[in-house]
Amino acid sequence: MYGNRQRKKSMATIHITIDGKAIEAKPGMTILEVAREANIHIPTLCYHPSLPPDGACRVCLVQVKGSPTLQTACTFPVSNGMEVLTDAPEVKLARRTVVELLLADHPLDCMTCESAGNCELQDLAYEMNIERSQFPPSAEPRPVDPDPNPMIRWDMNKCVLCRRCVRACHHITGADILTVSDRGFPAMISTAFGEKLEDAACEFCGQCVQFCPVNAISEKIPRRKAREWETKKVRTTCAYCGCGCNLELHVKDNEVVKVEGYFGAKANEGATCVKGRFGYDYINHPDRLTTPLIRKNGELVESTWGEALDVVAKKFGQIKEEHGADALAVLT
Repeated sequence: MYGNRQRKKSMATIHITIDGKAIEAKPGMTILEVAREANIHIPTLCYHPSLPPDGACRVCLVQVKGSPTLQTACTFPVSNGMEVLTDAPEVKLARRTVVELLLADHPLDCMTCESAGNCELQDLAYEMNIERSQFPPSAEPRPVDPDPNPMIRWDMNKCVLCRRCVRACHHITGADILTVSDRGFPAMISTAFGEKLEDAACEFCGQCVQFCPVNAISEKIPRRKAREWETKKVRTTCAYCGCGCNLELHVKDNEVVKVEGYFGAKANEGATCVKGRFGYDYINHPDRLTTPLIRKNGELVESTWGEALDVVAKKFGQIKEEHGADALAVLT
């Protein structure tokens, strides 16, 4: 978790109470981190364990004894003797109101949305039994997919301003391409001065896509290829270079339809480059080599891996013998 990576080491122990349950915590932990370690559920939307907390959505509101207002569990640090309520009636009402306000301006096209079944706002509405928002829409409709790039699709009508994409672009990629432009109802995620992604020097790593909880930023490539529950998730290692980035392939009918970074891998911690995330068409391309080829009598013919590696080893040995070891180099 991001908080664990940033927290200073300490042997001290803090004693707090959450919903009447006595819990031990470490200095620097937030209420949300302590609650999750104790298997106490607090709903979230803008929070992600790989990003610094932001408190933007207010869905994780809790009641802290002695505090005049409700606090965001993802940002509020614990202190010794703290008493927290996560299921008080006023807490549940506040969370429900927040989600209803988000739903008021959110398109309810769940039947055809690519994120149906993998949408965190949809999950919150289900958890809180919200069938429709009591609030009227307030934002003006925005153009869908206004950016001409071939990989990333924008639909700011669905954006909940959680700023996860902004934080991922800054803290993980280090590109700082995205920001929040305007204020109030017109506020939206944008590049500086509203430039196209390519003009803003976007690397198209797709971190904004992977961290978006509501399909406001999504891939253009796999659209209409598979529903979330139709795919099998397969963990693998990216074949492009020697970094060893772990990927999670979404596979339907033996075809890769989507690629995401795997968060549990130390090599990349969910991050990918443009090739790893979007450059997977070669897997099912008819021109892809699926068996080793060696040249015999001037023509390439199929061979076994053992035979092909023997040829490579023999050629390497000849080059080293004739020109020295410095004549050899390998690219991965």
